[in-house]
Amino acid sequence: MLDAKIPGGPLAEKWDRHRFELKLVNPANKRKFEIIVVGTGLGGGAAAASLAELGYNVKSFCIQDSPRRAHSIAAQGGINAAKNYQNDGDSIWRLFYDTVKGGDFRAREANVYRLAQISVNIIDQCVAQGVPFAREYGGQLANRSFGGAQVSRTFYARGQTGQQLLLGCYSAMSRQIAAGKIKMFPRREMLDLVLVNGQARGIVVRNLVSGELETHAADAVVLATGGYGNVFFLSTNAMSSNVSATYRAYKKGAFFANPCFTQIHPTCIPVHGDYQSKLTLMSESLRNDGRVWVPKKPGDKRNPNDIPESERDYYLENKYPSFGNLVPRDVASRNAKEQCDMGKGVGETGLAVYLDFRDAIKRDGREVIAQKYGNLFQMYEKITAQDPYETPMMIYPAVHYTMGGLWVDYNLMSTIPGLFVLGEANFSDHGANRLGASALMQGLADGYFIIPYTIGGYLASTPLGKVGADDPAFREAKTESKVRIDRLLSIQGRRTVDDFHKQLGRIMWDYCGMARNDEGLAKARIMVQQLRAEFWENVLVPGKGDDLNQSLERAGRVADFLEFSELMIIDALARRESCGGHFNEAFQTEENEAKRDDENFCHVAAWEYAGVDNEPIFHKEPLVFENVHLTQRSYK
Repeated sequence: MLDAKIPGGPLAEKWDRHRFELKLVNPANKRKFEIIVVGTGLGGGAAAASLAELGYNVKSFCIQDSPRRAHSIAAQGGINAAKNYQNDGDSIWRLFYDTVKGGDFRAREANVYRLAQISVNIIDQCVAQGVPFAREYGGQLANRSFGGAQVSRTFYARGQTGQQLLLGCYSAMSRQIAAGKIKMFPRREMLDLVLVNGQARGIVVRNLVSGELETHAADAVVLATGGYGNVFFLSTNAMSSNVSATYRAYKKGAFFANPCFTQIHPTCIPVHGDYQSKLTLMSESLRNDGRVWVPKKPGDKRNPNDIPESERDYYLENKYPSFGNLVPRDVASRNAKEQCDMGKGVGETGLAVYLDFRDAIKRDGREVIAQKYGNLFQMYEKITAQDPYETPMMIYPAVHYTMGGLWVDYNLMSTIPGLFVLGEANFSDHGANRLGASALMQGLADGYFIIPYTIGGYLASTPLGKVGADDPAFREAKTESKVRIDRLLSIQGRRTVDDFHKQLGRIMWDYCGMARNDEGLAKARIMVQQLRAEFWENVLVPGKGDDLNQSLERAGRVADFLEFSELMIIDALARRESCGGHFNEAFQTEENEAKRDDENFCHVAAWEYAGVDNEPIFHKEPLVFENVHLTQRSYK
């Protein structure tokens, strides 16, 4: 049975009650514990800094050359918090409800309410760190609105919010590095999780510069390694983002929850050609002032500025008058696809819609728009050679965030004792669709405010024997990692790693992307199996294992994607409904919206690894809604 360990009592009191009931580690004893944190984005960085500040000895690992290069740096639009500075009706309860509804009622009430509670503290923490949030003329922190909400609750630093929050986090880490409480291991990639007596007690990593395999022991392991969007090859993720750390944990016994829940972001720069290796996100905040439209007449290839108002279809505003351009991401994405499928898409490929700032510039002036979005407009012009002040942006949906991840309980602990999972690497807070500006909120909530309590509760109540990196379990895991590396290098086939990755990405996008159907998913599963078999016979990985070898790095990650993608397909086939980012064409309303089946699928699907070539074992965590009424989502 999956026990989420949700505390009893009224929803608003659960977290406070739970914090009181958790056992504490006294300050002197904290110095005796060693904790490994993998990942230095907002979840991992906040956790490492907070745990070290409390007195724990922390080992922090990242694949980048510096913690401040973690992918959280790429977040643009903002971070949500229920401060109600605008006095427009926001509250903790409204943020909680918007998040549950935005996730199409596929998240735990208790986790989401806790997130909304903690959101107000996050802003205070970040302001104290010196994060330069935008401010109103009178000095108060500014807010803007985001998709899925009718209030302005998103705090931002132009279009660089993730970068500024990460710098605040990094400064907190740096203080602890200087104090000797955090030992930093940059340019290390986690290859395996080490279990001793069924508990997570360490990791195997590869030094990406020297190629050396290292083992590190600890009393608990924290994974904050981000999401798996790069399974699609083209995504908004950094090129190095991968599933390997969480997938290694899955193969050691951690359940993987809702892997088919992937978010398609509606405002990305469209694909330009086969040479591309990633896509660029244009912040959802642009939909505050930009209006989304397509020509009313299919195949209209005129310059957008030559198309009169009467011949433009502002389809989101017409279809969803209540929310307009600020509908949630899954709704906006599906509607953009629908317009393009009708032949009304724009640009050379026909796979784009317009995001137009003409009316906003006319209303507020170019200078005001530049203050809000200047760096985003610069980025767009650099990439497309078009000036968005003069001509509408072209946008199209792309893979962005993944709501699935390792299953965790209320304490953020996986099914492996001592393995905690934070941020995008876990499944816990966003249901089937994440609302914009909530990723940074969850990462910082997990790292700054939740894990310091819950990991203490685990350490104080769990017998932990002395374990060192010379334990047989570490030697065995290291040997297994070495064998896998040697196997990859020995194949010496004729196809590059990227070639396989591109083909996998195309299969996943076509059959397990924005829309899915049973026939396509079944076909995709066979195609993935065939591609995986060919990979292990025909991939070419040049170079050596005991040296800097980026081809080898990518090969290991793609090998994991080739296995994990089948788990995504299995999960998508098993969920006989449509909800949020999982849109099975067989389950839709008359108006082409996602149609849930609350009677049979109001649950978390958690998958257990059952060995090579065996079907994973399905586990179910029922979702109980005591405070929210389950309804068909409507943004009209």
